[in-house]
Parts: sequence; structure tokens; C-alpha cells
Amino acid sequence: MSARRLAAALALAAAFSAAAVGHELGTVRVVAHFEKSGRYEIDAIVDRQHLPPGFGARVAVAPRFGHVENLSPELARRIGGVLGAAIDGTRVAFDGRSVQPSAELVLPTGGVAAVADAAELTVRLSGDVPAGARTFTWANAVPLGSYMLTIRSDGQAETARQWIEGAAESAPFSFGEGIAPAARAEVVRRYLLLGFTHIVPKGADHILFVCGIFLLAGRLRSVLAQVSAFTAAHTLTLALTVYGVVSLPARLVEPLIALSIVAVAVENVVAPKLTPWRVAVVFAFGLVHGMGFAGVLSGLGLPRHDFVPALLSFNAGVELGQLSVVAVLALLVALPFRKEAWYRRRVVVPGSLAIAAVGLVWFVERLSA
Repeated sequence: MSARRLAAALALAAAFSAAAVGHELGTVRVVAHFEKSGRYEIDAIVDRQHLPPGFGARVAVAPRFGHVENLSPELARRIGGVLGAAIDGTRVAFDGRSVQPSAELVLPTGGVAAVADAAELTVRLSGDVPAGARTFTWANAVPLGSYMLTIRSDGQAETARQWIEGAAESAPFSFGEGIAPAARAEVVRRYLLLGFTHIVPKGADHILFVCGIFLLAGRLRSVLAQVSAFTAAHTLTLALTVYGVVSLPARLVEPLIALSIVAVAVENVVAPKLTPWRVAVVFAFGLVHGMGFAGVLSGLGLPRHDFVPALLSFNAGVELGQLSVVAVLALLVALPFRKEAWYRRRVVVPGSLAIAAVGLVWFVERLSA
């Protein structure tokens, strides 16, 4: 691969990632609440940027669902498709017998007018628990991937959580006993995978930040020093945020993460070599990224019985994801081209400019969101 093609590939990769979601905040979450009155409400919360292919493509009769008839025809069709899939693909069962819940779109703050710009769609399924029912199970045939089911029941102190794989049916939830907690090995495996996939392939903004770190560093040792500082920082704020010691709203954290990408990339262009304060800068931005990681865990929840192993496993998965990005860049970029006289002019500068451009687009988008 020539230097020009390499620079073009880096720029193209950065530009392509602009079309991706910058920061993964939990694709799907399902929360079931059982009230003392005998009613149940099941909220399926879907990140609209990550709707599975075809999830909202089906046309449904919009007036069948509450509130949707007040939307524009196109938006009503899209939302109707989501609601139709929610009903047709879902199996809500008590004692092994399916029931037919009603469905509605939960309107965001701002009402109907705000639906088009809402970051998430929440579909609420509700109904009455059959008299004498002892267990509840849930399944959805729509390809949602791996997602968290959270169950809250009035009168039970513990919140039950379990991971659902695709269309698989949940373990039975007993109204007297709840759900048996997962084995610790399964908790570690699950959260390790969640942390890794939050970087590769879902964390486009974190990947670009690591790319920015990588480009200016002349040696692998310098890259690892920066990545270590970044890891130490996001580990600190991830733990402090999850424990409730510090907290910043996502509307501030997300633009700051995008701004950190711009800042690192611009320094790559301005500074001819690695500066003494670079590690400190990376550490500072790592504190911000840690709050972004905490947003994922806040949405998904951590098991009370294995809180610390889950938290550490998630962080270890994030670190493995970052190191895998570094390894790929080292093999494809640094080892073959780093010692060439044109490396900075044809690789570092154009690659950093592309990364900065993407980060700037995200920054503007997140400020206006």
C-alpha cells in the first residue's frame, strides 16, 4: 500500500465513522414492573440509532396505537412499525400461558412534537396479571441481539436482572422468589464481553480517540504510556460515577468526549513530536470518557450480588478493546511505515485532520441534541 493510499484509507475510515453512532449508550433495555394492584408494565427502551435492520420497516395501522395518530404520516408509519413489531414479536407469558398486552408509545418530555428527535423510543406493554399467576417469562422474536431484562416487583426488595440472547425466552421469574442470580463466572464473561464490544465495534468515538493517541506517538512504548494513562483515568471516574460520588449529565459528557477527539487530533497536527504534557492531557480526557462508560452501566445496571466483579470485568473488556485497536494500527500502519521520512506528512497530518473533522461534527451534533 502506498503512502497516499494509506492516508486516504485513514481519512475514509474516519469519515465513515462519522455516519456511525459516536457513543453507544445501550441498544435495547427491557424493564418489567409488577404492581401490587395486579397490573404489569413492560418498557422496551430502544436506542433509535441502533434499531435492528427491518425493525421499523413494517407498515402498521398507526391509529391502532395511542398518540401515534397525531404524528406526521411518515413518522406515524415508522413508529407504527416499531409498535407492530413490539406486539407481534413479543411473548409475555404467565405460568407458561401467553397473554396479549396492550401497547403504546411513551412520549418523551415535550410530547408528540419531540418524538422525531428523541434519542430513544420506549414502547410500553401493559395489562393485568392473571389471577393466581406464579411465574412470568418474556421473549421477543425480533432480532434484538443480546440485551438486559430488568424485573421490579412491588413487595420485593431485590431487582432481578438477566441477559437475554436474541429470541431466547427468559428464565421464569417467580413472584415469591424472583430469579436466581447468575453464576459469578457468567457475570464476569458477560461484562467482559460488554466492555470489549463497547469499544469494538460499537465505540466509534473511543476508537477515534485511541487512533488520535496512536498517530503522534513515535514508539509503541509512548502509545502504551498514553493508553495506560487513559485507562487509569476512565477507571477512576467509571467507579466514582457508578458509586454515585461524581455525576455529570450525558448532555455535557457526550460533547466533551467529542471535543477530546478534536483536541488530541489538532495537537497531532500542531506539535511536530510528542509533548511532555501529552500524557496529562490524555489522562484528563480519560476522566471524561469514564463518565461516558458509566452511562452504559447506569442504563444496563450491575448485579448487586456481583457488583465489583461486574464493574472490573467491564473495565477489563474496555481495556482489551483499546489494546486490540492499538495492535491493528501497529500492524497496519506503524510497523510498515513509521520510519519513513514521509510518515508524518502523508499519514499523521491527514489522518489527524480527518479525525478532528469527525470529532467536530459530533461535537456540534451533541451540543444541539
